[in-house]
Amino acid sequence: MNSLLSILKSKSYFSVAFVFSTLNILYGTWAIYIPTIKEKLALDKAELGLALFAFALGIFSIMGFVPKIIKRFGSGLSTKYTVLSLPILYVFPFISNSFTVLFISLFLMGVVQGILDISMNNLVTLIEKKNRINLMSAMHGFFSLGGALAGLGTFAISSFNPVFHILIITSCCVLINLILSKHYVNYKGTQEAKQKVDWSYIKTLFLLGLISFVIMGSEGAIADWSGLYLKDISLAPAKLIGAGFLVFSISMTIGRFFGDSISQQYGSQRVLSLGALIACIGYGLVLVNELYWSIIGFGLIGLGFSVMVPELFRVTAKTSIVDTAKALTLVAGFGYSGFLIGPVLLGFTAEQFGLEFSFYGLLSCCIFVLLISFALVIRSKKNS
Repeated sequence: MNSLLSILKSKSYFSVAFVFSTLNILYGTWAIYIPTIKEKLALDKAELGLALFAFALGIFSIMGFVPKIIKRFGSGLSTKYTVLSLPILYVFPFISNSFTVLFISLFLMGVVQGILDISMNNLVTLIEKKNRINLMSAMHGFFSLGGALAGLGTFAISSFNPVFHILIITSCCVLINLILSKHYVNYKGTQEAKQKVDWSYIKTLFLLGLISFVIMGSEGAIADWSGLYLKDISLAPAKLIGAGFLVFSISMTIGRFFGDSISQQYGSQRVLSLGALIACIGYGLVLVNELYWSIIGFGLIGLGFSVMVPELFRVTAKTSIVDTAKALTLVAGFGYSGFLIGPVLLGFTAEQFGLEFSFYGLLSCCIFVLLISFALVIRSKKNS
């Protein structure tokens, strides 16, 4: 909570926090209208899936170039340019008149969003190092808050034309970020390599990437499948089908606002272990298959996951061995892979063996992450 207060009191910190919110305000608003755009363009499920894949393709296509972009322009300028251009790109899917235009629009959105995601996280690591303060978890809390704000747009669907709605959102995002960007634009590039990279560091980075893959993959799976799980397995009534994801999202937002204080007190590796342990308990409650215990379980999973991705970025950035942007790009790349592949793998497993079996698989993955995080704690103690 101290980090949240620090952000709210500082124009510099808040300006970066609003960048995080902007990213999810835009994505959340687009997500609300996916069914509307699908209907407008008369797309079948396969075409819509291919169009959505273009977004992921855009992100992956730029990942390898992001460190060079940040080195050339600096984290501050890279963040400013992308957060001002991304809202404009989000308008194009709403005015697309064909599948081809939609595909190209989503691809370009993915490219710019990929640059922004790494740039803004790298910017936070620079601010943390310069001012010796923990902010990463709270910054991701503002990302979650942005998604909640976008969700309020559901009430606007019946009142506004979709194009008018997105124009209001994008105009506000551009204007506010343009005003706030002066507070962070002077932050430069990344931490350069200071010594030869050894095999021990490569292994650590790979382990962090695996955790990122599993956690973000699980986030995507819960977003897509928690409602169906409550409906089919926990036998939830219609009014409670969305309760699991709602509680998951709320607990994740709250957890991220408290995460920095916990990290400062106990250290990032221990926070990763604690988060994984809480998430494992949450999966256990979900698999009890009693409605209210399952809903509480989804809340605990959100609470456990809430601190894990921010801490992964923090641990990655603390190294003095390799350029921060390159390390963040690798770990984030693993995470994006999981976020995109996780729901697909869960769906395939559910089709073959049942949805409950799939969630046992998620629990197993979470236990695997718990073991890795314990290994990182032990390694940290040996190196201290």
